[in-house]
This record gives sequence, C-alpha cells and structure tokens, in this order.
Amino acid sequence: MALLEVNNLCISFGGLRAVDDFNLTIEKGQLYGLIGPNGAGKTTVFNLLTGVYKPNEGRIKLDGNDITRKSTTEINHAGIARTFQNIRLFKNMSVIDNVKVGLTERFKYSALEGILHLGNYRKVEKEMDFEAEKLLKVFDLDKEKDILASNLPYGKQRKLEIARAMATNPKLLLLDEPAAGMNPNETKELMDTIALVRKEFDMTILLIEHDMKLVSGICEKLTVLNFGRVLCQGETKEVLSDPEVIKAYLGE
Repeated sequence: MALLEVNNLCISFGGLRAVDDFNLTIEKGQLYGLIGPNGAGKTTVFNLLTGVYKPNEGRIKLDGNDITRKSTTEINHAGIARTFQNIRLFKNMSVIDNVKVGLTERFKYSALEGILHLGNYRKVEKEMDFEAEKLLKVFDLDKEKDILASNLPYGKQRKLEIARAMATNPKLLLLDEPAAGMNPNETKELMDTIALVRKEFDMTILLIEHDMKLVSGICEKLTVLNFGRVLCQGETKEVLSDPEVIKAYLGE
C-alpha cells in the first residue's frame, strides 16, 4: 500500500482553478520531488495536503486513512509534518526549545503542573530534553542547543526547522523549497541532511524545489505541475529530459 495517495484533487479561488485533477502516489521510503514554474500550484498542493486549504474535489489518503477534510492539527497527528519556504522558527527561543515545541504532543503535563513546576513537570521536561538533544545530535546542532535560534547561520536554521518537524514523529515530511536562499555549500550540506533524515528515520519525503541540481541529485521520482495541472510524472532523469518540461521552464 502506498503511504500517500492523492486522487483527482481540485481547488478553485474565485474563477481560478489553482489545482486541477491532481494525482500523486508516493511509496513508503521514497524521496519524491514536486517541481514546476513559479505559480504552477506547488505550494497550494502542500497547503491541501496539510489541511490549510480544503479541496473542492478529490481525496487524500495517508497510510490508507482518508485525511481529506481534517484540520491541520489532525493531519499533523496523523503523520504529516512540513517546513516552509520562508523559515518559521521561534527565533527568540533557544535551539533546544524550538525542538521541544515539536515534542509537546508526545510529552504532556497539566497546565497547573507547568505553572507550579509540580507533579509530572520535572520528569516530563527531563524526558523532553533527552529526546530533543538526541534529535539535535542527529542534525549536528547539539553544541548550539542553548543559543537563540535567530543567532544560527541560515543553513543551520533550515536544519533546525527540519529537526523540529521530525520531533512530531511524522510518517511523511514535506519540504517547501528547502534550498531557497542558500549558497552552493549550504545546498550541498542540505542535500546531505535530507539524505541523513531519510536513512536515520526511514522517512518518506516530498519536496518542492527550484534547484535542479538538488532535485536531480536526491529525488527518485518527480511530478511536474504547470498551471495547476500535472504536466509529467515519472523517474527523475526521464522527467527532466522531457521536451514539454523543458519548454515549461525555458519557453519555446
């Protein structure tokens, strides 16, 4: 059974059909790319998958369960986590506290225990610290755990955002243009990080990306969107050499 199945997904904004008859199947453990020119509808697809938008038509199944009309919180609990093109960290919180935010659904104590630091508070906080530090070590951020997230270099901020997403224990990780704003060295390090996440956590990953070097270097399969419709799907090498895909990116 596929981990993610998307069938005939459609959404309109006013008279504009932003996504039209979108279909996608991703197997467990795959590293899959969603590409296309600016305005093709890629981020809209991500917003549909994560419950930010509700589709006019179509179905989304995660691990066999229908999540089409669930809330963003319910979808996250079902097993989808995402990052954003513009990094969204709690920049005035420490690196470790950013990761602990992602752990809050797995480690709980009551509001009263949190205010008074009584009961389960110290035990749960200790467990959360342990889990957060384990994650930071995987991402080579453990030495920066106590500094503010805003003081990290850009590439490490991106790694922290991925680490926080992984703290929710997802089945599927969505990365929205993770290489945006990165220099070549940071992009190479990001490629290594994505490969590490996949191997270390046996993670299924769907990413949007404009950097074709990154896409061709790590993605096994691609779907190309153009004007909200699927232009091409298949193995990465074949898709990137398709004349219609080249025309969509470069024009006639």
